[in-house]
Amino acid sequence: MNQTQGKYAWKSERICTQAITGTACTLPARGPSQQHPSKMAANSSSTGSKSSSGSGGKPSGPSAEQVVSTFQRMRQEQRGMASKAAELEMDINEHSLVIDTLREVDSSRKCFRLVGGVLVERTVKEVLPALENNKEQISKIIEGINTKMQSKGRELTEYRERYNIRLVGEGEGEGQGQTGASSGDSEGGGSKSGAGVLVS
Repeated sequence: MNQTQGKYAWKSERICTQAITGTACTLPARGPSQQHPSKMAANSSSTGSKSSSGSGGKPSGPSAEQVVSTFQRMRQEQRGMASKAAELEMDINEHSLVIDTLREVDSSRKCFRLVGGVLVERTVKEVLPALENNKEQISKIIEGINTKMQSKGRELTEYRERYNIRLVGEGEGEGQGQTGASSGDSEGGGSKSGAGVLVS
């Protein structure tokens, strides 16, 4: 009985004596204040962690590493667009050369066109319209890429100005001018940081 009382001493109203008397005993439902001490400690610790996490400060801006990573990714995207545009320009030049050559020959003359890695025999009058159509389609694609490149360039410029990004190798005079401008902005209450970010 003493062991049972010691084991269940934390219960507030009744002690189950079923093991001794053989009679059933109903224990009251555990309220918030009647929980086991270990559970109460766990709940209090979790509540404290939630309150501490909820009372944290406002999220700060991106770190210098994140700024550089985003800037490099944007530059890489712009370079990829420029590379694709240059490749398509070469295709247009080749199309123009072939079109000019075919216009000077008889329209019924045989010619061979490479389709999917296979040479297919055609006549000039069949191939010439297809080449002209391809050239027109490529020109439209290049125009779209150039538009995207201009938009990406404006986005890069805005990003550089927002985080005061300087590139390695810029002229000393230009760097001094940017330093003076940034210091003037900081004295005038500007939002740009004086240090900025250096990107290679």
